[in-house]
Amino acid sequence: MKKLPKIFAVIALLIGMAFSSQAQTEAPLKVGYIDFNALLQSMPGIDSVRISLQKYQGALTEQMDQMRAEFENKYLTYQSKSAGMSEIIKQNKEQELQQLQERIDAFQTQAQQDLQAQQQKLLQPLIDKAKQAISDVAKEKKFTYVLNSIEDVVLYSTPANDLSSAVKAKLGIE
Repeated sequence: MKKLPKIFAVIALLIGMAFSSQAQTEAPLKVGYIDFNALLQSMPGIDSVRISLQKYQGALTEQMDQMRAEFENKYLTYQSKSAGMSEIIKQNKEQELQQLQERIDAFQTQAQQDLQAQQQKLLQPLIDKAKQAISDVAKEKKFTYVLNSIEDVVLYSTPANDLSSAVKAKLGIE
């Protein structure tokens, strides 16, 4: 029974040595970082994406404004004439206003989703290009990992590990 702890200790030591020798033969861990959002904002083509999104958002806003104006007009008409309406007509007008408000709410929700989808559609080619450049630079410089330094995810790193300049050069950005 007393030999059992010694046997476990020897097995643990052998396993530790095996992992230690394996770790020594692998390439050293090299971690780089980049501010992906800053890179994306400096890429050629980002201005045309912004302009397209502003136009798309403007068209959605215009449609929303028309729907709200229609609701406002119908509501004001209802308020001014409700005193002379029969109860059944009042209920009908109130139901009509409620349905119009529901349509406005549904349109607003759908417009937000459509705007996000449009943004993703327009940005995706730039995102793919940036990711490919980051991957290329990481391979060239033999980085094991590249982290996004946005919002203080990287708490400390030496400037030598910042890949921003190399990736921008790869993309032809000054």
